[in-house]
Amino acid sequence: MMRAPRPTCWLVALACLACTAAWAATEEFVVSVQGTAAGAMRVGSEGGRVTVDYSYRNNGRGPDLNESFRVDASQRPLEYRVRGTSTFGGEVREDFATDGTRWHWESVADRGEEAMPLGGVFVPLESTPAYWGQILRAVLAGVGGRAPSIQGARLAAERLGRLEVDGRDGRLAVVLYVVTGGDTWPWYLWLREDDARFFAVGWPGWAVTPAGYEGAIDVLMNFQQNAQAARLENLQQRTAQPLPGLTLVRGVRWFDAPAAVARGPSDVYLFDGRIAAVTPPGSLQAMPQQVIDGAGAMLLPGLFDMHSHMWPEAGVMNLAAGVTTVRDMANQNADLLQLKSRIDGGQIPGPHVVPAGFIEGKSAFSQRSGFVVDSVDAGLQAVDWYFARGYRQIKLYNSIRPEWVKPLAGRAHAHGMSVAGHVPAFMRAEAAVNDGYDELTHINQVMLNFFVRPDQDTRTLLRFELVAQMARGVAADGPAEQRFIELLRSKGTAVDPTLATFEAQFTQRDGEPNPSLVAVADHLPLLTRRGLARSEASPSAAQIGIWRESYASMERFVAALHRAGITLVAGTDTDLPGLMLVRELELYVRAGIPAPEVLRIATWNGARIAGVADRTGSIERGKAADLVLVAGDPLRDIADLRRTTLVIKGGVAYAPDALFDALGVRAFAHAAAIERLPAP
Repeated sequence: MMRAPRPTCWLVALACLACTAAWAATEEFVVSVQGTAAGAMRVGSEGGRVTVDYSYRNNGRGPDLNESFRVDASQRPLEYRVRGTSTFGGEVREDFATDGTRWHWESVADRGEEAMPLGGVFVPLESTPAYWGQILRAVLAGVGGRAPSIQGARLAAERLGRLEVDGRDGRLAVVLYVVTGGDTWPWYLWLREDDARFFAVGWPGWAVTPAGYEGAIDVLMNFQQNAQAARLENLQQRTAQPLPGLTLVRGVRWFDAPAAVARGPSDVYLFDGRIAAVTPPGSLQAMPQQVIDGAGAMLLPGLFDMHSHMWPEAGVMNLAAGVTTVRDMANQNADLLQLKSRIDGGQIPGPHVVPAGFIEGKSAFSQRSGFVVDSVDAGLQAVDWYFARGYRQIKLYNSIRPEWVKPLAGRAHAHGMSVAGHVPAFMRAEAAVNDGYDELTHINQVMLNFFVRPDQDTRTLLRFELVAQMARGVAADGPAEQRFIELLRSKGTAVDPTLATFEAQFTQRDGEPNPSLVAVADHLPLLTRRGLARSEASPSAAQIGIWRESYASMERFVAALHRAGITLVAGTDTDLPGLMLVRELELYVRAGIPAPEVLRIATWNGARIAGVADRTGSIERGKAADLVLVAGDPLRDIADLRRTTLVIKGGVAYAPDALFDALGVRAFAHAAAIERLPAP
C-alpha cells in the first residue's frame, strides 16, 4: 500500500482563496496525478459563502468532500462545514462556528469550545484545497504573517519566491509560500501575486491547479523543490556535526546484529566515516579528537525502514529517530534521484536511500508513480531502465497483469535484481511467489492468499475491507497456511509486513486514541495530535470487533512466519516515518518475537535484503559508521529505541532533539555530548 508524500488535511487543503469579491462565481481546478487528470475541485461563491466540491482518485482510492465556509472582512473563518469520505473511505464530518469571542467545533473524532484568540484561524481535521487557501490568507493577514489556532497552535507564513507561468488565461505572476506551526510538516502553496488568490498546491506527482494551467506544474514543482531544499540546507548547516579524525565511543554496550546479542562494554573507534576498531575499554592509547561517553547507553547499527516513500522533510524525521537507511518503494523517479543526490552530497539531512524501481500496469486504478505500462514489452523496458541506473530491486503493483509477472521477474533476475511488491489483482500470493516474487510487501497482501476469489478486484479498497472481514479466519497452523509458509521457506521469499500501517485502520474508531501513536502523541504538534483521534476507515460498532480479530490474526501470522524461518524486514509506509518504525517493532515483540531478534530484523535483515550488508547493518571493523546511541536497553524494552541520543551517519553526527525541534516534535531524550579534545 502506498501513500503520496504527506498529503494531510493541511497540504491537500490550501488550494483556492475563495472569499474575495473579485472572484468569479465559479472556479474550476484540476487534480493531476503524474501529468494525468485524476479529479477536480469546483469552487462557487455567493452571498459571502463559499461552497466546494472536491474529488479525485489515485491507486483506486481518494477523497470525496463537500464543503462550505464563511469568513469575516479580515478573511478569518466564521463558519465551516464539511461532509464526505476520506481517502480510505472513513467518514469526514466537521462543523465550526464562532461569535467572535469563542469558537466551537465538532467532528467525527472530537468536539471542543474555547476562547477565540485575537486573529484566530480554525483548522479542521480534513478539508479541501479551497479552505487551505483560506487558512493561508488569514495567516498572512495576521501581524507578521502569524496567526493563532485552536489548542494553542500558532501558524506562520513565509514568502519563498516569485515565478511567472503561462496558461489559458495568459501569463500570471505567482508567489510560493510555506506555512509552519500547525502540522509536523511544512505546507507549501502558490498564490497569485495580483490578488492573493490561491493558484496551486502540489508535490512531485500530484498537484491542484486552475483548469488551463496544468502545463505549469513542472515549472512550479521544480521551483518549489529548490526552495524546499534551500530551507533544508540551512537545517543541515545548523545541525550536522562533523566528526573529523578519530572518534571514540567510550565504554558502550553494543548490539551484534547478525548474532542478535548484546556485547561489551567496549570502546568503539570511528575514523573517516567508518568503524575502525572495537576493543576492550581502555586498551588503546589512540588519542581521539572526539569522545562520546557510552556509559549506560547502547550502540546499535543504524535502523532500516524497508518500506518508505521519501520526501525531503521525511529524511529529517528518519534521522531523528535513528533510521540511517531507507528503501524507497515507489516515487517519482527523477524527483527521488534528485533527492537522493542531495542527501548523498551532504547538502540536506537524510538517511541513505536504496530505491526500488516501481512498475505499475495501466488501468483506471493505477498508482501513478515510476513507470505505468500497458504491455509486457514496456514493462521489460522499465526493468532495463532501472537496472542501467543501479537499482537493486523492482516493485510490481496492483494493475500488473498476472501473466506479465513471470517475464518481468525473469528479466529482473537475469540482471541480478530482486522482485517485490503487491500481489497483482486477480492473482494470489502463492502464484506470485511461484512466478518469481522474492519478497511480498504488506501483511494484507499475504492474508488475501487464503480467501480472495478470482473475480474480486483488489485494486480497490477491497484489499483492505476483505482482509478486515476475513483474516480472522486464518489460522497459522492450518494446512493451507502451512503449505504456503513452506512455499515461502523453500523459495527463500522475504516478507515486509508493515503491521503498524494497518493497526489503527483495523482497530480504531473515531474519537479513540490512535493505538500506533498514543505513546508519542504528547510529543507531536497540537494540530497533528488532534488528528490522531480520527479513524482512517471509520469501522462501525458492528464491524469493529470483527476487524480487531482480523488484525490480531495478522499479528499472529507475522510471528508464525518468523518462527518458520521466513526473513522479515521492518517497514512503515506511513506519513510519520521514524516514529512509526518503533511502533512496527513493538508490534513484532507483542506478537511474540523476542526483542533481540526484532532488532536484528530492523538492522541486519534490512541490510541483507536491501543488498547493502557489505557496507552497513552491523558493528564491524571497516563498515560504515551508521550508528545509533540509545539511552536504556532496547533488548529488554524495545520502546527504548525512542530514547535516541545521537545518530551518526558516516562521518557526521546529529542530535535527535535538534532535528525533532525543526519539525515541531518534542524530543524523547537529551542529546549525548560530543567532547572535542585539544590536538596533542
